Amino acid sequence: MSHPSAPLQQPGGRAYEQMLEKVRYDGAYPTRERAEEAVRLVLAGLGRQLTGDERVELAAALPFEAARILTAQIPDIRPLTGWAFVKDLAARTGASLATTRWDTGSVFCTVAAYADPDLVTRILNRLPSGYALLFGRAELTQAA
Repeated sequence: MSHPSAPLQQPGGRAYEQMLEKVRYDGAYPTRERAEEAVRLVLAGLGRQLTGDERVELAAALPFEAARILTAQIPDIRPLTGWAFVKDLAARTGASLATTRWDTGSVFCTVAAYADPDLVTRILNRLPSGYALLFGRAELTQAA
């Protein structure tokens, strides 16, 4: 039995349903199933890129089912840039780059809403360049 103050996070639980509805609404997807397809694709891809404490903390912030998708992946030894990430996801699904970019932004913006802003900053600092825009943030670079 779980602690009474512990959040209810069960597979297929209400928190995951709410996450899917947020992605569906923000991404203007026609169905819940299409939103879930985007969530599964993008979170699995992120799970192949993210390591360390940031991976653990992000998983703890997400609904159980979303965290399971993220953490079921084995991280790649060579992380992809943001653009390479989108191209990789598009190649895996056969979707257009534009659709995949939309899916990625829709899911990452929702993920950012679940995570502490400082955690998102640390995630962006850990990943190669190009992810900030996917998370709905400006990509800041230092002048040479």
